[in-house]
Amino acid sequence: MQTRNLGGAAVSAFGLGAMSMSGSYGPADRDESIATVHAALDAGITLIDTSDHYGAGHNEMLLAEALRGRPRDSYQLSVKFGVLLSPGGMPGGQDSRPEAVRNFLVHSLARLGTDHIDIYRPARLDPAVPIEETVGAIKELIDGGYVRHLGLSEVNAETIRRAHAVHPVADLQIEYSLVSRGVEAEVLPVLRELGIGMTAYGVLARGLISGHYDPAANAPGDFRGRTPRFSPGNVEHNLGLVEALRRVAAAKGCTVAQLAIAWVAAQDPSIVPLVGARTRERLTEALGAADVTLTPADLAEIERAVPAGSARGDRYPSAAMASLGVGN
Repeated sequence: MQTRNLGGAAVSAFGLGAMSMSGSYGPADRDESIATVHAALDAGITLIDTSDHYGAGHNEMLLAEALRGRPRDSYQLSVKFGVLLSPGGMPGGQDSRPEAVRNFLVHSLARLGTDHIDIYRPARLDPAVPIEETVGAIKELIDGGYVRHLGLSEVNAETIRRAHAVHPVADLQIEYSLVSRGVEAEVLPVLRELGIGMTAYGVLARGLISGHYDPAANAPGDFRGRTPRFSPGNVEHNLGLVEALRRVAAAKGCTVAQLAIAWVAAQDPSIVPLVGARTRERLTEALGAADVTLTPADLAEIERAVPAGSARGDRYPSAAMASLGVGN
């Protein structure tokens, strides 16, 4: 496994996103989830991404179990905080007040069974709290040794600059894929200018461009059923883009998922794609993207197959889109 640089933090070239292990796409198998974490570590992945609201803390406790016995310096934990939940698990805003930041961290440390978080970030921008105040609180935690690096998530270029002026930002976590390219106009240039990395989530658009998605197979509790890109009328069009991509992948001798992940990794050496696998089978396929080298001709062919802006439907429901710093 090669490494990449996130604003001074050396991490594996791919990261493991653990959200799907806590019910976001329907029930997950606990034993298989833990085995997948072990397989990722054994393959050389060091960066593991989670949030305190995934499964209302379930994800952090699951990772604590999976990581038990592993040397703490052999992996890095990227943790998002601040999403407020209502009974039933529905999100209801963000709390990024300094006192809340400290409180959220205490609980994450306890659930994860660790004494520090490697990259700590607000999951969304809190419109009621200046980003400078939130970053100032995280800076205090860094000075105290509880956090190693500052991260951001789903914010715009202006917010990145404001946060970076208070304390260096290691990376921005944001959705980036062949069908979600809103970061390219303003955000990615600012990251390059300031030397900030990116952890790209949704590189397979929540399975939409994995080459495996079947609309009829959505399990109960799968939030994709509420997402415009997966709604009737849109999903059929979007899966047509996947078939165009499949032809390019076949010519390259790789799978659709591997091609899509390799495309994200090829956009900049400071981008770390997060692989959201919840089974060892999907993890193995995704990591095969490391062996896919894309030439300029390949990139042009992929662009013809899936042009920027060609997907139909927003990447989140309308209420959630309002909390994002960047659109589709």
